[in-house]
Amino acid sequence: MQRAVRSMLQQHLRVAATRPLSTAASEYGVRSVRAPNTLDHRVYIEKNGQPVSPFHDIPLFADRTRGVLNMVVEIPRWTNAKLEICKEEYLNPLKQDVKKGKLRYVRNVFPHHGYIWNYGAFPQTWEDPAHVTPDTGCKGDNDPLDVCEIGELIGYTGQVKQVKVLGVMALLDEGETDWKVIVIDVKEPLADKLNDIGDVEKHMPGLLEATTEWFRVYKMPDGKPANEFAFGGKAKDRAYAMQVIEETHDAWKKLVAAQAAEGADKISIASVTNEGTPAFIRNPSRDASFQRIPVGTNEAPAPVDPTVLGKWFFVSKL
Repeated sequence: MQRAVRSMLQQHLRVAATRPLSTAASEYGVRSVRAPNTLDHRVYIEKNGQPVSPFHDIPLFADRTRGVLNMVVEIPRWTNAKLEICKEEYLNPLKQDVKKGKLRYVRNVFPHHGYIWNYGAFPQTWEDPAHVTPDTGCKGDNDPLDVCEIGELIGYTGQVKQVKVLGVMALLDEGETDWKVIVIDVKEPLADKLNDIGDVEKHMPGLLEATTEWFRVYKMPDGKPANEFAFGGKAKDRAYAMQVIEETHDAWKKLVAAQAAEGADKISIASVTNEGTPAFIRNPSRDASFQRIPVGTNEAPAPVDPTVLGKWFFVSKL
């Protein structure tokens, strides 16, 4: 089983490494700089060939009237590298998280291999660390809103998916509320049948339970305790999730307007679309920082320690 999963993962990485920088099917493309699995690797999002911020420039809603949102894929399903939107760097490229000078990977906790969904974030959202959610009693985690896309198609880092919201879980991570929004790509075969969180269990039995268990145990192989949840680990419905999304979207508006205080001082709010905000890039061709954005190199991934991709860890359910 491990050999089959590893073969599928390697094939996915080969495809991702040679993926064109943009396609006719989408106005968004990716600019891959340096080799994946290295400290220097960055993935910039481009719109019509020009770098944009996945945090600030991609609209939250692709079609508000139809309830369709944009999601930025950070981590494709079945992969282990912990990639994320870099809040601190200019135009917020995607990069692999680093701890104590080493690249971070999630471990394979039996029976899962890597992330079990396409994992990413909603653009133009921000979990304000100064805001305490009454239902959880905890502050925001100072990040864009996390998203788990549960469809069968494997995405790629930097992909902008159009999704519809089904529900939300609340992970309590070191005293912070870390929302996990459950969504499905509107192009998925099951998309028409999934309209709220109850539909997930009906058509994809076991997935929500596996999602709770994944978040509960994924840090345990690194010696950390099991994670805790609000709401007993159960997912709230679509209406509740949309309320969370709207609240974090409002918080983001304050962030880019430089009206947020706590946690905002190290976040880059540079953007090419938010005219009237303090860090709006009016003329990219004359902006020195914009001109220093590296060209794409589209390199193949660097090798990874086999124990990261191949080893399974076993943890107690107690």
